[in-house]
Amino acid sequence: MIVNSKKMLEKAKKEKYAVAQFNINNLEWTRYILEKCNEMKVPVILGVSEGAIKYMGGYDVVVSLVQSLVKDLEIDIDVCIHLDHGSSVDVCKAAIDAGFTSVMIDASRNELQKNIEITKEVVDYAHDRNITVEAEVGHIDGNSASSSSREFNATLGDCEEIVKNTGIDSLAPALGSVHGLYKGDPDLDFDTMQSVSETLDIPLVLHGGSGIGDADIKKAISCGICKININTELQTAWHDAVVKFVVDNKDVYDPRKVISSGKDAIYKMIESKINLFYNK
Repeated sequence: MIVNSKKMLEKAKKEKYAVAQFNINNLEWTRYILEKCNEMKVPVILGVSEGAIKYMGGYDVVVSLVQSLVKDLEIDIDVCIHLDHGSSVDVCKAAIDAGFTSVMIDASRNELQKNIEITKEVVDYAHDRNITVEAEVGHIDGNSASSSSREFNATLGDCEEIVKNTGIDSLAPALGSVHGLYKGDPDLDFDTMQSVSETLDIPLVLHGGSGIGDADIKKAISCGICKININTELQTAWHDAVVKFVVDNKDVYDPRKVISSGKDAIYKMIESKINLFYNK
């Protein structure tokens, strides 16, 4: 069933595990993620970046693709179609109007009050349509060439302000993680993470989950993280498997065989992350 993220994240918060957000890029990735999560009987959030939306053909294509796969593959877990890092109110509205069931408005590069103003506009539009909203406070570094920095970390006060003044459903506080590949060790601010979780009754989201060690993932979940975003590790696992296939099978030119040669690698990565997030 295609749903918003509210119940799945509230359940994760109560039972102290994390729901996986796996980002999708095409039909094959969407299928692999749905199949593996369905096999493991866990809900999943399909993250879709603006770049992926453009690559796949548009908002309507993404929604229709997910809806069709859920139907034809007889997927019976809860599935959320989530806009990842929506850059503006208009982008979030377009995703909602097309049928996305959850959106992230990322106004974190603005000063706090402007972030709140933009986020509140999205929340008002989304909640009228039963769509959940995630926001970011502080700023999660997108520079994969460096290890994480606490320079742009969220504070407890910032988190309190954005939650109180917007009505968001989940919060991604910048607490030391980065997008992409880490160089050096991640430097997560667990103390603030714990304080935010204990102070605010809201599911917390960890962006930049790829490359964070298992022990830190488990600690983050114990500190209130209810949703963890994974993209880069799926990409690198798929890439390595496909490169090996192409090198070993230079006469194969059928794109279906080339693309699907990374399927098992994606399956294995998904399984390992779900086992970790659910402490299986």
